[in-house]
Amino acid sequence: MSGHSHWATIRRKKDAADAKKGAIFTRLAREIVLAARSGGGDPSSNVALQLAIARARASNMPKDNIERAIRRGTGEDKEGGSLEQISYEGYAPHGIAVLIECVTENRNRTVAEVRHVLTRYGGNLGEGGSVGWQFKRVADFSFPLAKHDPDKIFELAIEAGADDVIFDDDTVEIIGPVEVFKDISNRLDEANITPEEAGLRMIPTNEVALDTEQAVQVLRVIGQLEDLDDVQNVYSTLRISEEAVSQLEAS
Repeated sequence: MSGHSHWATIRRKKDAADAKKGAIFTRLAREIVLAARSGGGDPSSNVALQLAIARARASNMPKDNIERAIRRGTGEDKEGGSLEQISYEGYAPHGIAVLIECVTENRNRTVAEVRHVLTRYGGNLGEGGSVGWQFKRVADFSFPLAKHDPDKIFELAIEAGADDVIFDDDTVEIIGPVEVFKDISNRLDEANITPEEAGLRMIPTNEVALDTEQAVQVLRVIGQLEDLDDVQNVYSTLRISEEAVSQLEAS
């Protein structure tokens, strides 16, 4: 398993633990609200909403909570009007660029919390556009290889417009342009493959390798940022090594 996959697994375990306490439901509900607001309340014609609902269900979010969040997004319930999506850019320690996606009803609180984490660990918050150019948004799918034929998966993905198919131990990751997300999703569905993760995410155009100790320091900062209530996603230019993730887990 690659460092990136290992880190993603750790975050999924933490999200599962948080879900048991209900701590992640607010974050998931905000994602549903924004998706419904921008693309309507019908998941069959709103891919973003479809993804948000799938993530909510994967975390065992109650159906009533999901439906209430959709109503907030479509305006049937007026509570969701003040929520907005905003991204912050800056640097973690050792010059690693970070892009932080947030959903908030209070910009002042959110930026203060993000700035506090970065500066506390030797990083800094930057101006808009200061690091965003180092990332691009892609469609991303991952799932266990299991008994699937790697050649057929590769063919399926490339025919659907994917740019890359990565086989890493027992995991498959498919990466492609945003505009082919639905095509890849449909092909996987036709092949009876259900991704563990499917969505749009940012990836760095160039990764930066650090030694293990420095990488662990950066991962700690990323973890602190991800723990903030208003933070949805954190992306970085760090090349995540399995050694760094293993050392972080052991510490």
